[in-house]
Amino acid sequence: MRPMETGLTFRDATDADVDELVALIESAYRGDSSRAGWTTEADILEGQRTDPQGVLEVIKDADSRLLTVERDGRIVACCQLEHRGAHAYFGMFAVSPALQGAGLGKTVIAAAERTAREAWGVTQMHMTVISVREDLIAWYERRGYRRTGEMTPFPYGDERFGIPQRDDLQFELLVKELA
Repeated sequence: MRPMETGLTFRDATDADVDELVALIESAYRGDSSRAGWTTEADILEGQRTDPQGVLEVIKDADSRLLTVERDGRIVACCQLEHRGAHAYFGMFAVSPALQGAGLGKTVIAAAERTAREAWGVTQMHMTVISVREDLIAWYERRGYRRTGEMTPFPYGDERFGIPQRDDLQFELLVKELA
């Protein structure tokens, strides 16, 4: 095991985790705290990334799992897995900004892919990434994801997803074949 993998506990989130998960997700993407890591969206989106209701919906959804990663009793990462037939959707991925760049994200995504294969027998993982996030897309490409060029519009006007700071945001579908 690499050093980052020691002392980690992977489990499904529970209702009791909602507030801590919302705080983690917000810290990884929004506001000044997110600038400590490299996944920040603070320059392209303001406002919230998620809310307690959105996190609880994922936890309660029979076709979803919110994989939660703890170290020393504290949630340090999470990701959503949603069963969608022959593929799984990967989303709501967050790593504590203080731990970014040390390999935890790689460990979490590998565990998520393994979990989706074992739990649902899926052959592909899908995700959507804001297309202007070239650094993040490149990181996923290094993990075996490929750009599809398939775009969906950003939900402008729906502040549940944040307040856009530019007018060219859209989501690109990335896909990985799972061995």
